[in-house]
Amino acid sequence: MAAPKKGRRPAGGQGRPGRALALILIAMVALTGGMFWSGHTTPRLGIDLAGGTSITLKATAEPGQESAINETNMNTAVGIIDRRVNGLGVSEAEVQTQGRENIIVNIPRGTNEKQAREQVGTTAQLYFRPVIAVAAATPQPVPSAKPSGTPSTPPTPTASGKPQGGKSATPTATASTQGRALTEALKAPSPTPTGSASPKTSESPKAPATPGASQTPDPGTAALEQKFATLNCLDPKQQASAGKGAKPTESTVACGEDAPGQWSKYLLGPAEVDGKDVDEAKGVFDQQRGMWIVTMDFTSAGSKKFQSITSKLSQQTDPQNRFAIVLDGQVVSAPSVRQTLSASAEISGSFNQQTAQDLGNILSYGALPLAFETQSVDTVTAALGSEQLEAGLIAGAIGLGLVVLYLVVYYRGLSLIALLSLAASALLTYVIMSLLGPAIGFALNLPAVCGAIVAIGITADSFIVYFERVRDEVREGRTLRPAVERAWPRARRTILVSDFVSFLAAAVLFVVTVGKVQGFAFTLGLTTLLDVVVVFLFTKPLMTLLARTKFYGEGHAWSGLDPKRLGAKPPLRRSRRATAAGPVDSPKEA
Repeated sequence: MAAPKKGRRPAGGQGRPGRALALILIAMVALTGGMFWSGHTTPRLGIDLAGGTSITLKATAEPGQESAINETNMNTAVGIIDRRVNGLGVSEAEVQTQGRENIIVNIPRGTNEKQAREQVGTTAQLYFRPVIAVAAATPQPVPSAKPSGTPSTPPTPTASGKPQGGKSATPTATASTQGRALTEALKAPSPTPTGSASPKTSESPKAPATPGASQTPDPGTAALEQKFATLNCLDPKQQASAGKGAKPTESTVACGEDAPGQWSKYLLGPAEVDGKDVDEAKGVFDQQRGMWIVTMDFTSAGSKKFQSITSKLSQQTDPQNRFAIVLDGQVVSAPSVRQTLSASAEISGSFNQQTAQDLGNILSYGALPLAFETQSVDTVTAALGSEQLEAGLIAGAIGLGLVVLYLVVYYRGLSLIALLSLAASALLTYVIMSLLGPAIGFALNLPAVCGAIVAIGITADSFIVYFERVRDEVREGRTLRPAVERAWPRARRTILVSDFVSFLAAAVLFVVTVGKVQGFAFTLGLTTLLDVVVVFLFTKPLMTLLARTKFYGEGHAWSGLDPKRLGAKPPLRRSRRATAAGPVDSPKEA
């Protein structure tokens, strides 16, 4: 019989527990240092704990279109508003319907709260409309036949973003809408020369007397022309209402701000492209020009529409070679077109990072199917949430105290390992929650606190499983060091199965629920994963090291591993003399 190999580790043994302990301690120090370095030393709190803003929006419809306020459109609006707010990094925001025509938006206090308040009710109806006529802001005769360079026509941005007209003309790169400066520069497939008002084509410019069908106002639009002539875009009420409520298939009038305090009025044709044709929009920094811009990529159908309208406009003269980008009834830019464009466009101007990303966020998630009026904006205090949090923390402290008392009374010295493991798990949970706030917008609410309290029991259960397996091995008569290693494989399987079930339940709950319940599910899943990490990299290695000490290894009465108290059997003694000497001959054979 072959002799047993020397230095063979027991089943499930861990030869160098110090390495595992060093690994988790380094991770804890690194995460804690990262928390202090980021400046976010406390978890972000949800609206129920930190307070915030509650906004009530009421859906409105044009006369004769009251049927548009229905369950389908309301649910669509809720989804768009929720994506807008969460796109700004404001997690734990609650968006839900109330009754038939109201939407309630609860935004927790903190980062981007102001931006979210501004965007929740923005309809974001985006249209690309051909320009028929443009004039100064004050009432005057219709300048529909004005040639290029007429004083009443404001300077026009070209595809390269530069104006056409006199030397004193200022580019509309300073144009803005409601305090946000915008201009439009289209991405041409080839460089576009500037300084010329003629279209970029080998043919002679066509007279504006025969514009394309998309540029011709509807027949019998004397009332519309009269409205255009009398429109005063210096009046704030008329600025806001001029282009509101116009159908995409109809011509309309609108106001646009060319520079701070300098307005123009526009007579616009039917919409050729709308916001649904925009596939993606985002605010980016243009390194070459050193400015923030909003880029827009069109869908395949949108690209065809945009190519068609720019092809028609490039053959016209100013101002009928321009198209207006109309957002919620106001012209944010009206660039001229000198060649056919298709795939993408960009809006540039005096953006900063926030305004560029705000507009990109609005355009990316689409327009609301309904218009909304802000009924009320209320500040929510954290007084009620603080009382509930205090009560929850008291309940958690009582539960933790009972767990500690049970561990000390029943497991005695082993309770030290359990308490150190609980402390490690609590530290990791706190640090990671603090880091997840700025990273993914995680906010701690009352259900999340409940999830953390429930996790105390899950973590303690893992320790108890392992301790009982070790005690079972001691009862079988084994000394502590081999008992610790032999008990680990069996306890490991049980712990993994138990934690897998808890994590699966948390994952399902997170997927099928919304709102605050997701906070409970997220916290439960996070603490379950941390339980596995702590048990494998902290509890087991620490148990292995302590088993080598005299206090635990010799089964002190207060170690929790006293063989007498556990009712251990006599020590198992393995004798290999008989097998080593070979079989003994029977008397008969002798």
